[in-house]
Amino acid sequence: MIYVLLANGFEEVEAIEPIDIMRRAGLEVQTVGIADRKVRGSHGIEVYADIDMSGVEADKMDLLMLPGGVGHELLDASNEVHYLINKAVADGKYVAAICAAPSIIGKKGFLRGKKAVCFPGYEDYLYDANIVNDKAVIDGQFITARGAGAASDFGFLIVSTLCGKKKAEELKAAMQY
Repeated sequence: MIYVLLANGFEEVEAIEPIDIMRRAGLEVQTVGIADRKVRGSHGIEVYADIDMSGVEADKMDLLMLPGGVGHELLDASNEVHYLINKAVADGKYVAAICAAPSIIGKKGFLRGKKAVCFPGYEDYLYDANIVNDKAVIDGQFITARGAGAASDFGFLIVSTLCGKKKAEELKAAMQY
């Protein structure tokens, strides 16, 4: 199961585009409202999350995804979110973060010595990560991406990681990427 955590102020493109790509690949994805199932994005688009935090089954988690936008601050302030990040890392599961959200896992020290990217200006929070110039990158169990313009690359990298490169390439072709 892939859980995409949504907090008020999430960047809509950074959440919805990767969700769409992952679902097209046949992956099981659930959106999770961290405070309420009704969540408003940073550009005023409201979505109704599939579940709230009480519905998350952490033992069934294969990947935890954190979108950016100003909502990343609410994710970072949530003890439940930090529990899920720690659980994913401890269990060897993937943690994917885009835009400002890599700062959450960076501040926890999980990106030390790993290739990572984030929205420009958040690099100092990646604590000793090897900052690269890619749109999206994977190193070990961490997938990070630069921002809204990299949302599709982020989604395809997640699909490539979980389903194989061939599946990601097939999707790219079908979506005229």
